[in-house]
Amino acid sequence: MTPQTAATGAQPRHPTVADHVVDRLASWGVRHYYGYPGDGINGMTSALQRRPDTRFVQLRHEETAGFAAAAHVKYGGGPLGAALVTSGPGAVHLLNGLYDAKLDHQPVVALVGQTALTAQGGGYYQEIDLLALYKDVAGFLAQLDDPNQVRHLVDRACRTALAHRTVSVLVLPNDIQDEKAVLDPPHSHAHFATSNAPSTRVTIPPEADLRAAAELLRGGEKVAMLVGQGAYGAEAEVAAIAERLGAGVATALLAMPVVDQREPWVTGSIGLLGTGPSWHLMKECDRLLIVGSNMPYGEFYPPEGRPAVQIDIDGAQLGLRYPTEVNLAGDAAPTLRALLDLLAGHTPPTEWRDDIATRTAAWRTAQRKVAEQKADPVNPQLVLAELDERLPADAMIAVDCGTVTAWFARHLHLRPGMLASLSGTLLSMGGGLPYGIAAKFAHPDRPLFALLGDGAMQMNGVNELITVSKYWREWADPRFVLLVLNNRDLSFVSWEQRAEEGRPKFDDSQLLPDVDYAAWGRTLGLHGIRVDDPAQVGAAWDTALAADRPTVIDAVVDPAELMIPPQFTLEQARHTATAVIRGDSDWRGILRRGVPTAAATLLPHRAG
Repeated sequence: MTPQTAATGAQPRHPTVADHVVDRLASWGVRHYYGYPGDGINGMTSALQRRPDTRFVQLRHEETAGFAAAAHVKYGGGPLGAALVTSGPGAVHLLNGLYDAKLDHQPVVALVGQTALTAQGGGYYQEIDLLALYKDVAGFLAQLDDPNQVRHLVDRACRTALAHRTVSVLVLPNDIQDEKAVLDPPHSHAHFATSNAPSTRVTIPPEADLRAAAELLRGGEKVAMLVGQGAYGAEAEVAAIAERLGAGVATALLAMPVVDQREPWVTGSIGLLGTGPSWHLMKECDRLLIVGSNMPYGEFYPPEGRPAVQIDIDGAQLGLRYPTEVNLAGDAAPTLRALLDLLAGHTPPTEWRDDIATRTAAWRTAQRKVAEQKADPVNPQLVLAELDERLPADAMIAVDCGTVTAWFARHLHLRPGMLASLSGTLLSMGGGLPYGIAAKFAHPDRPLFALLGDGAMQMNGVNELITVSKYWREWADPRFVLLVLNNRDLSFVSWEQRAEEGRPKFDDSQLLPDVDYAAWGRTLGLHGIRVDDPAQVGAAWDTALAADRPTVIDAVVDPAELMIPPQFTLEQARHTATAVIRGDSDWRGILRRGVPTAAATLLPHRAG
């Protein structure tokens, strides 16, 4: 806590309900609250002001506070994320960030202000039925109406969020927050004495199921692994089981740092933004092992009939995406260690891994050549490829959603020890900068790279850069590098319009104003670098890595750069050609970039 935010309020004669809430949450490990103030939570902010070991981090909008609360957990800032927002519009704004936490299974407790109890039902200012509003997003939802409820509601909210890796919401009427706390409810009927001790969880499946899984996997000569975010903490075990099985490994976007993406047997990301070798891995394997992944694109799994094993801490996720034969409910690390013991002495053939390595090497070489192809003015893939060569071993990466996600997935070869995340399931734009801010509060001594498109930057990034300018002097390592791929186009959607609908880009909906983001960074007292020539790319990264403060790299890139999936179909090609014929405003760029990009993307991994 800095001197500017140290506790300054005098202690009340008696602790308030808000004090009790903050104290009880602290016992569950909550020390950071991401939010924006308002009179609906004045009691809570006063309680935080009185407590020197907690921190209120002021984002510019309640939505981004929700993103930051989820990212706080993703980047290892603590077991629980916490968002604190006011009633009415603040409560509505928060929803999108909470859905990001829910869909990516991150434990978050949201504290939401509400109209005073005495006024509820009277059509008061900002009165919204919050219990109805939050019903879908919350795994646990309650309104605190009496001081006697604090202990059991907070405990249940935290326990539910942790046990089910979901969102819990506590609605706090603003008048109840300043009531006198009841620290020890009476030992009587209709009162609860609850525990704030954390719960244990299932760690390892039964012996018989492990043996069945080992026997199934032992029979494979072409084993594929799909690794998701549930494998965090099991990096060594994932590498060991892959070696034992002679497997190739594909990763979901949320799990890219779990394995070393430089290894020849790691095919990279999977899905629409994935790699050609990952597509080949899944289509040609004879066994499948899924570890902590719930990747929803069914067409990227093997054809039905390949024997498969799945490991997940949540039994409800097992067998959900593929007809697995053995489902193991347990933590990834101890479950994989048990499988390793049962597979002792297993020696797989080498031909499968050799084939994977050949195809993966060809893909990586081709992708580098794509990045080096000429563009107008800068190839966006080159910007990410040049970063890959410079990533520090302790790098943290926050990625927004858009074409920048594809270039991240294909050009950054992450490795264990790095941290990287994004809105992986909700796929919401606007998460990149709040993710980066939360990551820096979790690890202020590590460099952060936030990767955004100009659509996300204009959506909320220009505002959250103010948050960076507010806090960066507190960080032990001040390097917060914000890359904006500035193509003046909502390009991901533009390509969806072409490839899926066969329609030319709808300029009225797709074109963006050309903004000088580097100048905006300099206005805020940060470094700003505008890149509009490929020769400037490497030097821009070097300057940012050596800077004594956050840096904005405003890279002016080609809007016509093709984002081709690894299984680009004839129908998608026909739709894209139809869009060009119908008068797409970028038709020249599509023709210029289409043939060389398609050839380098689709051919190498197929030929091996």
